[in-house]
Amino acid sequence: MPRTPTEPPAPEPDPAARYVGQDRTRRADRRLGVRLLLTVGAGAVAAVPFGLLLLLVEGAWPPLLRLDAGAARRLHEVALEHPGWTATLRFLSDWLWDPATLRIAVALLTGWLLYRRAWRLAAWAATTAIGGALIGVLVKVVVERARPSLQDPVAQAPGYSFPSGHAMTATTSCGVLLLVLLPLVPRRWRGLCWAAAGISVLGVGFTRIALGVHWFSDVIGGWLLGGAVVVLTAWAFEAWRSDAGRPRTDVSEGLEPELTDEVPEPRAYGPESGSRDR
Repeated sequence: MPRTPTEPPAPEPDPAARYVGQDRTRRADRRLGVRLLLTVGAGAVAAVPFGLLLLLVEGAWPPLLRLDAGAARRLHEVALEHPGWTATLRFLSDWLWDPATLRIAVALLTGWLLYRRAWRLAAWAATTAIGGALIGVLVKVVVERARPSLQDPVAQAPGYSFPSGHAMTATTSCGVLLLVLLPLVPRRWRGLCWAAAGISVLGVGFTRIALGVHWFSDVIGGWLLGGAVVVLTAWAFEAWRSDAGRPRTDVSEGLEPELTDEVPEPRAYGPESGSRDR
């Protein structure tokens, strides 16, 4: 009768390999804990200036109220005396720098990133824009601050006043556009891009105060809260890059320098078919 071949006994697990695996797990857990703490810390630091301003607004701090009233009165007088200037401000506020215009720009950018198969960068752009908009609406509803009430108003706006939705949207949208597109801009022109973004953000705030639809502190609040959203989401994106083994980037170079790479051609067949996950 033929002898049935016996299977070799299973090798004993290597204690050293098991120790290495456990050590890697512990180190990954520690890195996760550190990242969570740093994320909370970064969010807190970015939100502290806005939180302080919110306390002053809610507490009706007299110096802040005087500053708001004085700025509104002076700029309103200028708006009444110069109707041509006022018409220009309304065009900038209602069309060029309108939140809908800026959100459309971010939506088009997100679509282009999806075409480039830069999935994570597209998710970051969409999350920053949508998250910023929702946070702004939530804070408005909670604070319920009334808009300026001026004699002979040159413009009207619905809803609550703090923080300025125009200022916050300009901050988040310009931040997204800048940090995504910087790698595609020649280095000598990047300073100009930063300047254009800064002028746009400042210009939006000025138009809202000059048109009498926001207090000065509303605009400052929009800038601070929008900046906090961009800082926090950008830090989270950098944490992902580190986990993926990619080098950390300098914010002045944009969030993902690899965006300058050629778009990979999709492969239709084979186990490795698919697209590159950026």
